[in-house]
Amino acid sequence: MMCGLNFCTKVLNQKSKPMPTFQELISSSQPVLVDFYADWCGPCKAMSPVLQELAGRVDGKARILKVNVDRNPQTTALYAIRGVPTFILFKDGEVKWRESGMMSVDELEKVIREHMSPIEA
Repeated sequence: MMCGLNFCTKVLNQKSKPMPTFQELISSSQPVLVDFYADWCGPCKAMSPVLQELAGRVDGKARILKVNVDRNPQTTALYAIRGVPTFILFKDGEVKWRESGMMSVDELEKVIREHMSPIEA
């Protein structure tokens, strides 16, 4: 299952609405940072608190999603994920930025803010 840090709980609590598809989520006008990760990946585990802090900083202005590469092989292949963690920033369904490896919360926040509309930033 694909799940954002603060998004999953909201979706699961909405019993009358179906869970949005990956394509629907990345087609948002808000920036959507997708973390392609694996459970067995040490650097991915180390990024978890970084992403938690980032979620607090951009709450309501951007979304953060996590995609497990082992459980989502089609999405992983579609975006040619070769290493984890890999981060891809989407806006309006388009890839705006991509990077692999560990990153600081400040670096990730800067990338997201660069792709916000002036009103959101």
